[in-house]
Amino acid sequence: MTQKLLPAISIACFAVLGWFAVGHAVMFEVKDGNSTCIKAQLSANFSITYPVTNGTNTVTVPLPSSAKVGSGSSCGGAGVSPELLAVFGEGHSLGLVFSHNQLLYQVANLSLSYNLSDSAIFPRSSSKDVITMVTNTSEISAQLNTTYRCLSATIVHLEAVNITFFDVRMEAYMSSANLSTDETVCSADQPTTTVAPTISPRTTPSPSPVPPGNPEPGNYSIIGTNGTVCLLARMGLQLNVTYYSKSQNKTVQSIMNLEPNNTSASGSCDSTAATLLLTEGLTNLSFTFTLNTTTSKYYLSALNLSAAWPDLTVSLIISNSTLDYLQGTLGHSYMCSTEQIIFVSNNFSLNTFKVWVQPFGVKDNQYGSADVCSMDQESVLIPIIVGAALAGLVVIVLIAYLIGRRRSHAGYQTI
Repeated sequence: MTQKLLPAISIACFAVLGWFAVGHAVMFEVKDGNSTCIKAQLSANFSITYPVTNGTNTVTVPLPSSAKVGSGSSCGGAGVSPELLAVFGEGHSLGLVFSHNQLLYQVANLSLSYNLSDSAIFPRSSSKDVITMVTNTSEISAQLNTTYRCLSATIVHLEAVNITFFDVRMEAYMSSANLSTDETVCSADQPTTTVAPTISPRTTPSPSPVPPGNPEPGNYSIIGTNGTVCLLARMGLQLNVTYYSKSQNKTVQSIMNLEPNNTSASGSCDSTAATLLLTEGLTNLSFTFTLNTTTSKYYLSALNLSAAWPDLTVSLIISNSTLDYLQGTLGHSYMCSTEQIIFVSNNFSLNTFKVWVQPFGVKDNQYGSADVCSMDQESVLIPIIVGAALAGLVVIVLIAYLIGRRRSHAGYQTI
């Protein structure tokens, strides 16, 4: 997330004239000539916390029905990503930059600009700056040639802004001018299946899934914009997913290993964020690491799983951008041989084995000094403590034995 100064913008006219249209979806269409590449129907509210003289204040600003496609929108090409820039007022904007792989497209970058000098929207603001908030983690992801649909409210958290999207239908990299009738439905819209209990004298419980054994560690790396390695990772990964099975017509739990030989890696790095995307067939697993420049500590802040397995009734999209795992120091690597369980959601957790990762400060394509996880430290410390205790016990027994012998000799007289 970053903040930067942009040309002055103002949205006061919306508050004065009552142009806000809460709850109404706005349609946007990005075209290249006569060809449509992005179409989006969405509603959004922006909850913004801003500074005032004696602290902070929070306002909610809806996306108005008069919002339109801005001149910064593009279908991309020649190394430029497609972008929808929704503008309203006299410069206020919401930006969505898209990316894709062979299977999925997603919102790779989401930004919001707002003007704190607008006293109608930000009364008593102690700042007059124009702020741009940016994040590269969002849950908006869908299969290519399908429409992303999410009618439920979903929240994207930024540093001082919460963006609530609802009533969303959108598609990027379109093959026609109309939204596809095939849909990728967000997890919030997917129904929760409740099975009524049945009474039977003979009930055989379904067997629990048998783990496939520990996964083989894979080696992955990302090349930065300067042509050098900016992220190194070696880890074994095991997915633990609960989903509704088309073939079994019920909710099932599946445990599967990511196979390094069949997995490709891609991603990007900048000064405070690094992303590693692993793709194995119809499975995509994305890691986002964030660097705290104040403490010089990094951590795994977001995980995103998307899949289009044949047994799924709808494409699976699960994301969590509020994680705090795999913590290390800038210039150091993070190492943990012990199995860890990263809880992402109620229906997805990631089991990691023999993790060695460094998302920042890589030099000469080599891992830095390792920050060892607490579980590994404990596994080494416990045998040392037990050994020391046993050694102490042996010393105590030996001393007691020597004292006993000395006393027994003192009871005899020399003739």
